[in-house]
Amino acid sequence: MKIMAIDYGDVRTGVALSDLTGLIAGHSLTVTAKSRRALIDQLATLVREEQPGQIVVGLPLNMDGSEGPRAEKTRAFGTALGEALDAEIIYWDERGSSVTANRLLSDAGKKRQKQRARVDAVAAGIILQSYLDYINRNR
Repeated sequence: MKIMAIDYGDVRTGVALSDLTGLIAGHSLTVTAKSRRALIDQLATLVREEQPGQIVVGLPLNMDGSEGPRAEKTRAFGTALGEALDAEIIYWDERGSSVTANRLLSDAGKKRQKQRARVDAVAAGIILQSYLDYINRNR
């Protein structure tokens, strides 16, 4: 089963898709939208094309595990997305995913300007791989 992960952002949102076996994160991309409605419309098109069996949204928890304003905003987005797609949304701890994504891109020699455009897609891939590792370990 293919799984989709989303790293929600105000302007840029990262999206990653697993392979059909649900073992590894594969294709990732960045969706740019200035409104939540436009983002949900673009994601709905992507969901129709890719037909993932699960949708995982990265939840930005504070370092102590509590939820702050950003997590609340992400949950509101996830609720709206789930309603629009008539799908269950799975929330997954995304602490450190953007930091790791920036480090990976820097290590790969990406220039800071080009890195900004890709960091959300890479972060979505990190969130997805973390989730896949968890479910495959616990099967």
